[in-house]
Amino acid sequence: MKIAFDNDKYLKLQSENILKRVSTFDNKLYLEFGGKLFDDYHASRVLPGFLPDTKLKMLLTIKDNVEVVIAINSHDIQKNKIRNDLNINYQSEVLRLIDAFRASGLYVGSVCITQYEAVPQVEAFRTKLNNLGIKTYLHYEIKGYPHDVNKIISEEGFGKNEYIETQRKIVVVTAPGPGSGKMATCLSQLYHENKRGIKAGYAKYETFPIWNLPLKHPVNLAYEAATADLNDVNMVDPFHLDAYNTITVNYNRDVEIFPVLKSMFEAIYGSSPYKSPTDMGVNMAGFAICDDEAAKEASKNEIIRRYLNSLVDLRNGKIKQDAVDKIALLMRQLEVSVDDRPCVKAALDKRDKTNTVSMAMELPDGTIVDAKTSALLSAPAALLLNALKSLAGIKDSMMLISKSLIEPISEMKIKDLGNKNPRLHADEILVVLAISAQTNPLAEMAIKELPNLAFCQAHATVILPEVDLGVFKKLKIDVTTEAEFYAKKLYK
Repeated sequence: MKIAFDNDKYLKLQSENILKRVSTFDNKLYLEFGGKLFDDYHASRVLPGFLPDTKLKMLLTIKDNVEVVIAINSHDIQKNKIRNDLNINYQSEVLRLIDAFRASGLYVGSVCITQYEAVPQVEAFRTKLNNLGIKTYLHYEIKGYPHDVNKIISEEGFGKNEYIETQRKIVVVTAPGPGSGKMATCLSQLYHENKRGIKAGYAKYETFPIWNLPLKHPVNLAYEAATADLNDVNMVDPFHLDAYNTITVNYNRDVEIFPVLKSMFEAIYGSSPYKSPTDMGVNMAGFAICDDEAAKEASKNEIIRRYLNSLVDLRNGKIKQDAVDKIALLMRQLEVSVDDRPCVKAALDKRDKTNTVSMAMELPDGTIVDAKTSALLSAPAALLLNALKSLAGIKDSMMLISKSLIEPISEMKIKDLGNKNPRLHADEILVVLAISAQTNPLAEMAIKELPNLAFCQAHATVILPEVDLGVFKKLKIDVTTEAEFYAKKLYK
């Protein structure tokens, strides 16, 4: 995979730009942090060279000036809203984020419960946070938000919210997911800071869309594909064009809300520090792209993967047809198709030849390896073994793991654990491989190749079990599947 992004340059530019923005206000900045601070694999896929924890590392360069406030919406607590990529609820994600921030050396100041309602689920979570020694603050629902500016910027609006006590000059406001109230939390703090004589600032930090790339650049179109279910649309920032006669890119929600935000700034300060949504942003990612063609190619591949994943989500009832159609339209605009993903055709060909569930993987040098379901191994497990053998230069005919090691495990799964499927999953075969490596030099050679599976491309002819998908994700393999279930059962 060609490197398209200069990560070191980005860390320097981004931290400098945030510190510069702080200095334009009373040395206090509320920074709304969009997207993922950790595990930003979308950015690393469309901008190869951008590391999944790059944004976190950037904050660590200025950590002495930073504290974190996490916003969570009380309605999401009541609904037990789930973060799908981790399969945990938002309450658990808040705790996970706090642990991760603290482990990294960032100071977490507090948690803000937005649109607060005193219902049992919310009170239980609030009590839990307080018992853990985590400060909590309550912000309330404001009728007419965000359009009734006169009410919002008053003691009946933001004035009802509790003032969040902060200690450092850069307050990063993040959340477990969208719709948590990050922006409202920032604006409420501006109101309260102004009452205390402090002209604090607000800025927005989101990686995508990249404001200084063309509107139809594949990197920006990949963002539209990633948010197809939210119906986000990239657009030219009309306010920036009007103010500076310069074309920049933003997305519809920020453009739509900007007149309201501008009115709020004017109500708080007397004038707005920003003339456009682009002005509010601090993202410098566009300046760190070092190979535009590589970024374009990576983004096209990401859109194809998003399309295949959207078909699976549609089959599982997670999204609607219009989201799939939107990504298909993006593919047509870029003149790409599923056929441009070599592992797809290889997996389907293997399925047709063997008449069983199959997989294929494209290795870093372009080599394609494939595998099928057998009596003892699932297709994902077999594919991992075949890929590792290829990377290690081991002949396909040579055995990495003795059949006598696999059979007792398979038998135990059926007889003792009550499973109906005797085949080993991807995680199970890796454990067996690690054990074999103690006595088998070939297995030892193979297991040393695990890091080289990162960023390989794979495809399966059926929707894979979560356990196999989890292993592929941990190995950083970009896997897609056909929108077909393995077995014709309603409950899986």
